[in-house]
Amino acid sequence: MGEPAVRPNETTVPLMPCASVEETLEFYEALGFEATYKQSKPYVYLALRWSGFQLHFGPAPTGLDPAQEKSGSCLVMVDAVAPYHAAFVAAMRRIHGKVLASGLPRITRYRTGASRFTLIDPSGNSIIFIQRDEPAELEYGGSKKLTGLAKALDNARILREFKNDDLHAFRALKSAVRRHGADSSVVERAIALCHLVDLATALGEPADPWLADLRGLELTPDDRRRVESELGHLTGLQEWLPSMK
Repeated sequence: MGEPAVRPNETTVPLMPCASVEETLEFYEALGFEATYKQSKPYVYLALRWSGFQLHFGPAPTGLDPAQEKSGSCLVMVDAVAPYHAAFVAAMRRIHGKVLASGLPRITRYRTGASRFTLIDPSGNSIIFIQRDEPAELEYGGSKKLTGLAKALDNARILREFKNDDLHAFRALKSAVRRHGADSSVVERAIALCHLVDLATALGEPADPWLADLRGLELTPDDRRRVESELGHLTGLQEWLPSMK
């Protein structure tokens, strides 16, 4: 008899660091994950399952700082990301009374039509849900087909949705509004200011300056509909926008 042949039916399971067994279990079980194995001694080992995939966790290396969010990561390829985001957001609201949108742990925002989002757990691990038909090539740094504030908005989208970098998105948009705001359409300015309010809130920065500028804009009903169509995923949008004349 010959050697057994390699069969293309492998299963891979990520093994990520766990800085706190209690916090890790609390976070994932609140989202609906089932702990299929729990061990704290002689070393940490957790096995969690949700839907059709598993996440495993082992000891954290000495000196691990979860706040750096460089602990570990896992890509979860799915047919459509929106249902996953909706399920996790619903679980957060049910358990915590709100969406965990900043700090650790948290879930990144989901914009209608986006192809990914990320869960960041208490240990700083990133679980990235990616739609299988996501474009193979993505333009980083803003589309070359755009200019001015429109290009900065595209850059901020990439920074938020693909790099989970709210801080750099915030800084880039602040600079772009100063440089290009006066030459941009009122809709582009409104969208940029809404993003700045949302980013400031997520980062714990003052949002009042951006809210004041936003509420000082004169938006037509058509302008407002365009902003709402683009930013309907932002919690608080209706409260931020200027009232109709």
